[in-house]
Amino acid sequence: MVGVAGSRLSTRASDSVQTLNPGYFAIVMATGIISVGMTSVGMPAISAVLLSVAVVAYVTLVVLFIWRIARFRSDIRADFASPARAFSFFTFVAASGVLGTRLLLGSQTPLAVLMLAIAAVAWLVLGYVIPWSIVVAPRPRPRAVLAEANGTWFIWAVGSQSVAVLAATLEPVASIAQRELALVAVFSWSVGAVLYAYAGVCVGIRLLIHPVRPTDIGPQYWVAMGATAITVLAGARIVEMADAPMTHAARGLVGGLSIVFWCFGTWLVPALLGAGWWRHIRHGIPLRYEASLWSMIFPLGMYGVASINLGEADALPIIEFIGRCEIWLALAAWALVIYGLLVNFVRSVVLAPEEHRETSSRSGG
Repeated sequence: MVGVAGSRLSTRASDSVQTLNPGYFAIVMATGIISVGMTSVGMPAISAVLLSVAVVAYVTLVVLFIWRIARFRSDIRADFASPARAFSFFTFVAASGVLGTRLLLGSQTPLAVLMLAIAAVAWLVLGYVIPWSIVVAPRPRPRAVLAEANGTWFIWAVGSQSVAVLAATLEPVASIAQRELALVAVFSWSVGAVLYAYAGVCVGIRLLIHPVRPTDIGPQYWVAMGATAITVLAGARIVEMADAPMTHAARGLVGGLSIVFWCFGTWLVPALLGAGWWRHIRHGIPLRYEASLWSMIFPLGMYGVASINLGEADALPIIEFIGRCEIWLALAAWALVIYGLLVNFVRSVVLAPEEHRETSSRSGG
């Protein structure tokens, strides 16, 4: 009996890995950036707990994705060729960058350098492989590609800016290669800003020329705001970098555009809340746990941290105050979603469907 139960559990685990959402690294992004935020508001104990969760999640997901690559390569290839899912792979880049930034706050400089190397290499490789995989995939064109464009496309820009944030945070404390780190920070920030504009155009065209159903407007569209927030954070860190040729050349432009991105991201919040009302209240789609919810928690946390840093860098106390309030809202939302994740894990992996139905029947559920 135990052997049969173990076999069923193993099968369910394998099935879960086969269908693992490539955007699941967003849990590390969300947890890591809220940990950074808790440090900024003077809550080191909460920050340390969140850092532990982020590290465990990162290592676990790396193992699961290695398993998926080894066992289910056809599914990986299908994800790479799907315009609706491919850009979610950039959550690995962003997770590495955000986690490295948090580790650096704890004076873990060697680990932060390692995470920067991982994030930068993954960003460069995926930045060419994913668009090319989408371009060469056989499908009617070009409307079929735009029909699948969604909020995950903004993660391309988020990945780029995560490299900029970590490089810019490392630059003032590095004993060597400060000029190179400044170059990496400004380069990836600039590319990320352009990628944000490109993703915005593509997603905007998709919303205008294709029918939009309530099921289409999911939590991943919050990444549109999250991408502006991490662009602001990267810009604030670049402004604070130590003197270097690249810093002198870009400081004024980056600082000014960071204000623009913050204003636009703030403007997006009511629109995203309205889209949520239209989806869940107007059309009655139940609000239940799904992996894409982490793509909503990350922007909330990132907006808070970006606002705090921008307020400090440009002496704007009202923006800093907004950020300090926002980070607590992000923490509360994180707690709700992590609870949903644990419940979903127990139901879908630990309990067999038959066992779950029997349990529900006995409890009258």
